[in-house]
Amino acid sequence: MTFAGSASQPDEAPPLEPDPLAPYDAVLLLSFGGPEAPDDVIPFLHNVTRGRGIPDERLAAVAEHYLHFGGRSPINDQNRALLGRLRELLANRSKVPVYWGNRNWSPFVVEALRQAHEDGARRVLTLMTSAYPSYSGCRQYREDIAEALVTLAAEGRTLDVDKVRHYANHPGFLDPVIDGVVDGVRRLPPGSKVAFVTHSIPTSMDETSGPDGGAYSQAHREACGSVVESARAKLGGAELAWDLVYCSRSGAPGQPWLEPDVNDHLAALAVAEAPGVVVVPIGFISDHMEVVFDLDTEAEETAGKLGLPFVRVATPSADPRFAAGMVELLLERAAAERGANPARPAIGPHGPWHDVCPVGCCRNLRFPDKPAACGVDWMGVQR
Repeated sequence: MTFAGSASQPDEAPPLEPDPLAPYDAVLLLSFGGPEAPDDVIPFLHNVTRGRGIPDERLAAVAEHYLHFGGRSPINDQNRALLGRLRELLANRSKVPVYWGNRNWSPFVVEALRQAHEDGARRVLTLMTSAYPSYSGCRQYREDIAEALVTLAAEGRTLDVDKVRHYANHPGFLDPVIDGVVDGVRRLPPGSKVAFVTHSIPTSMDETSGPDGGAYSQAHREACGSVVESARAKLGGAELAWDLVYCSRSGAPGQPWLEPDVNDHLAALAVAEAPGVVVVPIGFISDHMEVVFDLDTEAEETAGKLGLPFVRVATPSADPRFAAGMVELLLERAAAERGANPARPAIGPHGPWHDVCPVGCCRNLRFPDKPAACGVDWMGVQR
């Protein structure tokens, strides 16, 4: 029996849960790029060195690194694999699409952002394949984003673009490295040394990296220290002697760059009669050219000539924990933009890095007024 005023009402639909990546409606995986075929190599190197006055003979020498592997850099395939993993991990959590763009080769960042806009995106969150603060590792990417946004604005396309924080001390980046060091140490004689390797940069670039200077080398040393501390615990407290060394120096001979070079360091270890060396590409997320040529080819050959047992640790991007950590960073940044207070995991003394780059962070020494997106000083608006 139904009484007056008690007519049954249809159940109200439950409120829709917000997309966990809101307010963003697109994600951009932004990388360096690399040639896909021999004919691409010199044009790619011209893109990389544009405006720097690098002589053609120097480019030809660097081109040989790529031609050694058939003229195809491994970085694009590694980015495609990472792109697939990110999409797979986000598929059941978010409807936000993930795009891929590069600084120096197709698909270029402007192409990726144009496609995102055509697909309806208006606010994009960027994940760079560079873990550390520096001009070449962060601000130069931000400058390319700014240049792309200006180009798109001239086409009548308006986009807002942010980025996730630096993740050199994020567990998703460091945990695979820790396990790699443990495995490498176990494969070599007791007392073997650990050599962490990253890309050398001009000392002036290091001195102006981050908001206060020195952030590039400092972040690397803190990451190395955290890895060694955790690896020692997994090895039962064994002593691990380590150094931070560099590869891929490309500047003029008279310009100071961070040293020592990895090959010089290996020679010094051999003179000191080290029983072996674990080489850890701490500055790289994947096995691109600086790893497969500078370490797996040149450095391993150097170690072989010196009679120094050599193990190279894998870079983290193929480890499932890395992609999962990058998804965590994306969700963390989105939650912060919604006004939440998300967990911000970080290993080591520094704590989590800033979301928004401060004014003058990793400044451009050649063109200090060149605009850079994703920072406080981008068009006077904090993003």
